[in-house]
Amino acid sequence: MAFVEPTADVSEQAFIGHGTRIWHLAQIREDARLGENCNIGRGAYVGPGVEIGPNSKLQNYALVYEPARLGAGVFIGPAAVLTNDTYPRAVSPDGTLKSADDWTPVGVIVEDGAAIGARAVCIAPITIGRWATVAAGAVVVRDVPAFALVAGVPAKQIGWVGKSGHPLRPDGDELVCPATGERYIKNGDTLKEAPTV
Repeated sequence: MAFVEPTADVSEQAFIGHGTRIWHLAQIREDARLGENCNIGRGAYVGPGVEIGPNSKLQNYALVYEPARLGAGVFIGPAAVLTNDTYPRAVSPDGTLKSADDWTPVGVIVEDGAAIGARAVCIAPITIGRWATVAAGAVVVRDVPAFALVAGVPAKQIGWVGKSGHPLRPDGDELVCPATGERYIKNGDTLKEAPTV
């Protein structure tokens, strides 16, 4: 069973997984799908039709606009924003107020295990690769590879991280996680887990 604070606004058309907790003033819109054991912080917003995988966490005031898709174990930091409008305008060129039919929303995809730091902004359409980390305050305008660490405005890759989130260290031809000992192999601009013996 899910836990929903009385002050949260959760659509009856939303699907909320078992064990998910939704805190004060959060808003979950119609047709959103939240997996099991998610944690949705105070004042967070989840747009219509957004999909969030199990064991994911949205910190306070995170804004996840439709049609975003978040994998399992995703972390969205406080006040981070996942946008959905490539060319935002309140009005059309003739000055008339735009309606929902006057634009096509595009989403941010965040793959399994990835983390988006506090107040980071991800400009759709982009994909944040699995286990990647976006530093606090970064503005991401292009795809982020799996296990990449990106920072800055606009965000640039500054290193690689393992599943623990710690920066990886070189060890011969491989990279190693100082926290877990897991090993990774770099291939051009990509990183993959080294096969275990």
